[in-house]
Amino acid sequence: MAQREVEFSSSGETVRGDLLLPDGDGPFPVVVMAGGWCYVKELRQPQYAAEFVRRGFAALIFDYRRMGASDGEPRQHIEPWDQIEDYKNAVTFVASLPEIDASRIGIWGISYSGGHVLIVGATDERVKSVVSNVPVIDGYQTMWRMHGTVRFRALKSLVAEDRLKRTETGGYGYMPMSGTPTGPNDEFSVWPDDDVKKVFEELKAAQAPRHEHRNTIASLERLMEYDASVFAPRLINVPTMMIVADHDDITMWDQEIAAFKAIPSSRKELVVIPGTSHMTLYSNVSALEFAAKAAASWFARTLMEPPTTDNQVGQFS
Repeated sequence: MAQREVEFSSSGETVRGDLLLPDGDGPFPVVVMAGGWCYVKELRQPQYAAEFVRRGFAALIFDYRRMGASDGEPRQHIEPWDQIEDYKNAVTFVASLPEIDASRIGIWGISYSGGHVLIVGATDERVKSVVSNVPVIDGYQTMWRMHGTVRFRALKSLVAEDRLKRTETGGYGYMPMSGTPTGPNDEFSVWPDDDVKKVFEELKAAQAPRHEHRNTIASLERLMEYDASVFAPRLINVPTMMIVADHDDITMWDQEIAAFKAIPSSRKELVVIPGTSHMTLYSNVSALEFAAKAAASWFARTLMEPPTTDNQVGQFS
């Protein structure tokens, strides 16, 4: 497997990533990959990508603007539509490479980017296959359910106060990515779950030193405006696999399955990993390998053969 660092422009900012190539001669089908909330490319994506490369695919792993190795300010500000645009610009970049078969491009996402790839697949005809892992579907409902009614009201007040401060000062306020409150007046985090904090702190220490466990408060506001479900009915002719965990209390597997059911494509597959939580797909190697192999198998079935243009008119006359 060959690997090299690459960069491309996205709305005037430099986005950086890693291109992984299988052995042999191209052009290769490719999987474009980015991560979820406060995610950098070293966080588990190489393990998923390695399975794709083993199956004969190239893989492009990139950091969004304002994150990790990529440029952009303010740091750790998560604009979902900017990230979706980064995905599309990554597709444009990788399609221009001589090693890549531009007619066979798949996209992979997890958590927040699991929602992003549903949107990209529904709005970019260059994408020929999608794998969405434990996706964020409806950010508003997800935050309400995670925080509970009382704290959710206070969370909305925090967002409103931050918007006023931004208007007055021009600066962005920050909050932790995760952490479970022990009292009603404890500091807010976006994802109030100690498992999230524990797993990401371990991954930061072991393999992803550029991970920052914080984000702008405005990122939370954008999340509460986010809804990938409205794009599911547009995946009319895009092969789509969704991988969900049946103990997922973070991105809510009932929302995920409802979105999957709304996909009209005749080529779709739902994979439910039993006894598994959201964070298991980051922390448990066996679950990660299962999800990676399921995704690789899907891409092999939907991308490995080049599209044909055989004229079948008359076969049924």
